[in-house]
Amino acid sequence: MKPTLVILAAGMGSRYGGLKQVDPVGPSGETIMDYSVYDAVRAGFGRVVFVIRREFEEAFRATVGAKYVGVAEVGYAFQSIDDLPLGYHVPSDRAKPWGTAHAIRAARAEVQEPFAAINADDFYGRDAFGRLAGFLARERAPGARPRYAMVGYRLGQTLSENGSVARGVCCVSAAGLLESVTEMTKIVRVGAGAENREEPELPVALTGEERVSMNLWGFTPDLFAALEARFPRWLERHLTNPKAEWYIPFVVDELIQEGGAEVEVLPTDSPWFGITYREDKPRVVASVRALVDAGEYPARLFT
Repeated sequence: MKPTLVILAAGMGSRYGGLKQVDPVGPSGETIMDYSVYDAVRAGFGRVVFVIRREFEEAFRATVGAKYVGVAEVGYAFQSIDDLPLGYHVPSDRAKPWGTAHAIRAARAEVQEPFAAINADDFYGRDAFGRLAGFLARERAPGARPRYAMVGYRLGQTLSENGSVARGVCCVSAAGLLESVTEMTKIVRVGAGAENREEPELPVALTGEERVSMNLWGFTPDLFAALEARFPRWLERHLTNPKAEWYIPFVVDELIQEGGAEVEVLPTDSPWFGITYREDKPRVVASVRALVDAGEYPARLFT
């Protein structure tokens, strides 16, 4: 069974100022999502499931999903702020859904096979998808502890010149297993390294060589049961905070610490780039153009 690619495309890109998921960056009008789908299909993925908001379903199907007819089977799941466990209700001051773990949970009825989960607005590269496809194709012994995967990028590859970024900084064992993820939300480039400036008076120095999560994950469907079990616990602690988000690295970290799963870190030197700020777009366009000129991608991905 071929794995499925789950693309988290429900965010509206508040810092970037629009629906950046459909903004063209390729020479023939391709989006970053187009390159992810292209790389995933040539790596062996057979299906794509988009997690979107119901209110832009019609436009998304017409402008995005229609491009992949004949390329891969396409499905849709919908992230909704009121998709909560029984007995929970949306607070009156809550304006947006609940984060990436909630977005993956939204695909629980659409995915029954091993799957990758990615952001819609990140360019991950061919090698990254190839490594993840190889991991997801492995045979798994019945009853074994769940084993997931995370593709790890060097922090220095993932910084923006136009502002701070949030990254999950990983501690990796000698055996290549993820030991913990520390979410740092205000990382800026400083010389050849970086600093996390969440507390400006106490900046945390980073070398730039740390492996970080860019939300390129490989899971088996048993993850959905883990999400269902943990979501009420998270809501008990954070329901009244209108800005709290339930990030998938938090869930993965909990599973590791509780012994509920192992997570392999798949290191890659694939080029990563993304559009966090509008000023990032020219660099992304130039980076894609360079890869096309080098023969990594055709000038037109889909006909």
